[in-house]
Amino acid sequence: MSIYKKISEAKMEIGKVAKNAKNPHFKNTYADINALIEAVEPILLSKGLVLLQPIKDGRVYTQIHDTESDGFIESYLDLPTNGNPQQIGSAITYYRRYTLQGLLSLQAEDDDGQKASEKPQATIETIQKAFEARATLDQLKSKYFVTPILEQEFIKLKTT
Repeated sequence: MSIYKKISEAKMEIGKVAKNAKNPHFKNTYADINALIEAVEPILLSKGLVLLQPIKDGRVYTQIHDTESDGFIESYLDLPTNGNPQQIGSAITYYRRYTLQGLLSLQAEDDDGQKASEKPQATIETIQKAFEARATLDQLKSKYFVTPILEQEFIKLKTT
């Protein structure tokens, strides 16, 4: 299976990432780097993909490596060349977050999405089992948090 197929499957399972941090300056919420990694890394690992975020040559990289094919994809941003260590550290954290979000095209969950995430998140396997058991979409949603992409996958199964 290609790295892109694995990433596609992982993205269907990841869905939207819950916002867990507040920016007091702009009065908005966002998903911090820890929330992003917590949401994506276990799913990537289950697909044989490893997330790395090295800093080299003045750049912050986000790389996803396929353990089977040695293929990888990456995104990077150049670090600022001036600033004190605290400013550089803040830039590294910020750039890690944005390169990861950009590489996987992640969306943030609406603020009220936290309620829906109290249910376990559906996976592609959950969708397939529900289809085989002839469950309806409403029955599936009553037990699991179903991302829009997985909902489309379930509907596609039902119409084929």
